[in-house]
Amino acid sequence: MHIGVMGGTFDPIHIGHLIAAEQARDRMELDEVWFMPAFRPPHKASAPVAEARHRLEMVRLAIAAAKPHFRLCLHEFEREGVSYTYNTAQELIRRYPGHRFSWIIGADMVRFLPQWHNIDELVKIVSFIGLPRPGYAPAEADLPEAIRAAVRMTDMPAVDISSTAIRNMAARGRSFRFLVPEAVYEYIRENRLYAT
Repeated sequence: MHIGVMGGTFDPIHIGHLIAAEQARDRMELDEVWFMPAFRPPHKASAPVAEARHRLEMVRLAIAAAKPHFRLCLHEFEREGVSYTYNTAQELIRRYPGHRFSWIIGADMVRFLPQWHNIDELVKIVSFIGLPRPGYAPAEADLPEAIRAAVRMTDMPAVDISSTAIRNMAARGRSFRFLVPEAVYEYIRENRLYAT
């Protein structure tokens, strides 16, 4: 099976994440997309705003209707600590030797691949599916050859939504309905996440 891995803080998960996952699945003919919330992402300066249990539940709610193509992967939550993609990839390959893994990332992350932990070894065992993001020019041409060879860019509709913007809207009491799946919207409101 060819599995697309969509990692992230998902603080909160929003429709942009779901559209990106579905476009990558369809265009790259992936068998499944595994959503993998990071327990503690290494590239974020501060800790996630919502507690881990809330972020996990929001992902669960968001992907429930997309089975069997979308699946929740708890690997980085089970391991806890800082989540490095290289360590995660090694473990997934060990657990699922018959699967091939491609990480789904935005154009903003493509440009930073050379700074990823153990990237020279990582590109030997997984590939990357790069998706455009508004405000970020394609950067794969500027990558070192070994990294560039591991990245396949594809297209998707432009969706200019960010988790940061949604948190800010919620904190100011502004509507963010339809920027997240309805079940996630209700969960955020019921649990007063991001409210100041």
